[in-house]
Amino acid sequence: MMMTKIKRVLKAGFVNFWRNGWVSLATILIMVITLFTMVSLVFARAVLLSTLDELQNKVDISVYFKTDANEPDILSLKDALAELSEVKGVEYISREQALKNFKERHKDNALITQSLDELGSNPLGAAINIKAKDTSQYAGIAKYLEDRRASEGVSSIIDKVNYRQNKLVIERLSRIMDSSKRLGFGVSIILLIISVLVTFNTIRLAIYTAREEINVMKLVGASNRFISGPFVVEGFMYGIIAGLATMVLFYPVTMWLGPITEGFFGGINLYSYYLSNFVQIFLLLIFTGVILGAFSSMIAIRRYLRV
Repeated sequence: MMMTKIKRVLKAGFVNFWRNGWVSLATILIMVITLFTMVSLVFARAVLLSTLDELQNKVDISVYFKTDANEPDILSLKDALAELSEVKGVEYISREQALKNFKERHKDNALITQSLDELGSNPLGAAINIKAKDTSQYAGIAKYLEDRRASEGVSSIIDKVNYRQNKLVIERLSRIMDSSKRLGFGVSIILLIISVLVTFNTIRLAIYTAREEINVMKLVGASNRFISGPFVVEGFMYGIIAGLATMVLFYPVTMWLGPITEGFFGGINLYSYYLSNFVQIFLLLIFTGVILGAFSSMIAIRRYLRV
């Protein structure tokens, strides 16, 4: 008996879906726009985070050592820095590498090249470049270095820490990252609410066209579950078809935008991100589409179940 009722509800849902073809098409198109907007926000967030990570990777602080500093002492400090919880990575640059890098940067400057040749020795000291896990942690790392330098006094191998020169840039970048994340989250929530409301009203309009049929079924004694069942099935169908259509639509869009985002933002390739997260995106679209369609149908039909 139960299976018979379920079959009737499913059949009625499929019949209503195809019978109201244009209404179903309009509803699916609205849901595609909704799902497209939702997943676009996911892509936008991925691009934003990737861009911020790229900017953060370009920021570091450097420790310059005295020319007479012993390499074992420098490497010992490097290991101590690497053990700090705030430090993401430490790069050691020897005196020879520092001179080579300096010559490469100024190879077109004849005066500097000539001056180095006249010196006959390497005037540069070794250095360590430090990257923090978060831009807000550079101040703590710099304080650690300054405290260590002060405690060692004249015997300190540290010549200079360039945090003061980079402090303004680091603080500005930290504020930009925090503000961008908050703004992105706020905009995402607003757009998502608008999209859900539009979808809900579209499905409610689709059910409105069947209000007379609902009233008749109610008057002849049909239960609320039996009446609402086919519309919930329609909602499921809206969600599944809209999810599949949106997934297909994103393929050419991300293929086109992939090289642009990679070249312009210097970070993530949207097409590669789409392919690498294909299963997760597919499940997100189908699950959200089904829940949105079925739930909207259940809410929208309630007002017509009262005679």
